[in-house]
Amino acid sequence: MTADTANDRPVLEVTNYSMAYDTDEGRVDALKNVSLKVRRGQTHAIVGESGSGKSTLAWAITRYLPGNARELGGAILLNGADMIGMPRADLARTRGRRVSMVFQDPSSSLNPSMKLGDQVTEVLRRHRGMTAAEARAEAEAALARTGIREPARIMDRYPHEASGGEKQRVIIATAFACNPELIIFDEPTTALDILTAKQILELFVKLRDETGVAALYISHDLGLVSRIADTVSVLYQGEVVEDGDAETVFDRPQHPYTQRLLAALPRPQDRIAVEDPQDTTPLMSMEHVSVRYNVPSLLTRLFDRDAAPHFGARDISFDVRPGELLGIVGESGSGKSTIAKAATGLNPFDGRITFDGRSFDSRDRFDRDYRRQVQIVFQHPDASLNPRETIGRILARPLRLYDLVPRDGIADRVRQLLEMVLLPPEFAGRYPHQLSGGQKQRVAIARAFAAEPKLVICDEITASLDVSVQAAVARLLVELQSRSGAACLFITHDLNLIRQLAHRIVVMQHGVLMDEFDAADATAPGRADYTRALLDAVPVARMPTLPQPARALLS
Repeated sequence: MTADTANDRPVLEVTNYSMAYDTDEGRVDALKNVSLKVRRGQTHAIVGESGSGKSTLAWAITRYLPGNARELGGAILLNGADMIGMPRADLARTRGRRVSMVFQDPSSSLNPSMKLGDQVTEVLRRHRGMTAAEARAEAEAALARTGIREPARIMDRYPHEASGGEKQRVIIATAFACNPELIIFDEPTTALDILTAKQILELFVKLRDETGVAALYISHDLGLVSRIADTVSVLYQGEVVEDGDAETVFDRPQHPYTQRLLAALPRPQDRIAVEDPQDTTPLMSMEHVSVRYNVPSLLTRLFDRDAAPHFGARDISFDVRPGELLGIVGESGSGKSTIAKAATGLNPFDGRITFDGRSFDSRDRFDRDYRRQVQIVFQHPDASLNPRETIGRILARPLRLYDLVPRDGIADRVRQLLEMVLLPPEFAGRYPHQLSGGQKQRVAIARAFAAEPKLVICDEITASLDVSVQAAVARLLVELQSRSGAACLFITHDLNLIRQLAHRIVVMQHGVLMDEFDAADATAPGRADYTRALLDAVPVARMPTLPQPARALLS
């Protein structure tokens, strides 16, 4: 083989690869005749909804398949080397050295019992044969290349002592540390706020250009993919239904599934909010609300005059009107969820909350009626739905707790609630683990509206959902709000989505309210610098002219 031929060879070549899982219900085809190529210095994106086979393909490439996986044919080559037939000892040397992977959630991919520096040096010592001193010096340099300002200090911290962005930078530094031929990125920014995600993407592009590494980038965020990908494969139910260079796929999508994904992207000009509320009398008013954590005791203050509490939110004031959807945006740590928890009594607070004409200066004064009228839907339904209860019992609980329907009418009301969120009645007998992420979030929304509230607080409820599921959940929420007349406090970092939904928007940073404006004025002159930074960080895909069936998704 000549040098020119070797240089022209793809770093990764997957050819007609098929794989299935053996389950109690029979064989489930996960990947069907998948083919793709990734060349040096190129980013190839795999896009598709949850369950399309994106992560399964990543596990197949790295040879981390579960015991019930059955490979049905095809080839996976890394610079011409057969990954499928590679001996176990060679695989151990290949992983980390020739192929690296950056996972979605850095918290789950870092060892919580090891210092961050030790986790980077371990890779260097194992794959590059460095001494402890050499590995530490190289690890510090690798962390510095990711933009971490004090790498030596970060190396001596444990994962729980670092922010989400810092942890993801450590993962990326580890992935690049051995100069691999291929790096697989599996939704690496999903767990990050929008500004941190932008920084991570810029870091990825910088390191890719410096090293010439081939990258396989897995994501359901089409706006993000359109910014960084050279080529794209669209995966649907395990099959590649469309592929090509990114510009062609995004500007002239041919397959109906690709068109539907693009149609589901939130666009601020495509408003789906309920009509502007006519009643301007506030339903809820936050009046100089502050939330303090780690308040020092009197004894601590006697011995340490500098001891002070940490403010999760400081002097926050805003109103929510009847029937209004008010958006709260900001990066992680801005105080968004802190305010939501204060409003629902999950956090103690200073200041005053006025609701429906009644005033409260402490969460201890929230009574049964207030707690029914103010409901919350959390970001992760897996953490808020009892895994030991059926969906029917979960939805029946608020009905029993607040005596909303007679006992013999509970089953009928549960059925109505399921139909209200577009789920079949038979789901009442299922458990949460038997539902998809979008279905579980619909159940959580149904539980909130079961209490017949006047205000529903939605805390990042679409953050972990596919773009098409996100669009469906957003439309559902607006429909329920329209039917019930309830107001909504919608917390998110997705400015495109909130500009579709909200009547007004509040911007928070470091626990302080920085900006407040009508949704239509988001880009008007006079916006705070931080608001403009958030708007600039939003990844926006090129929007093609779509055929009518795809456009119908936006109505």
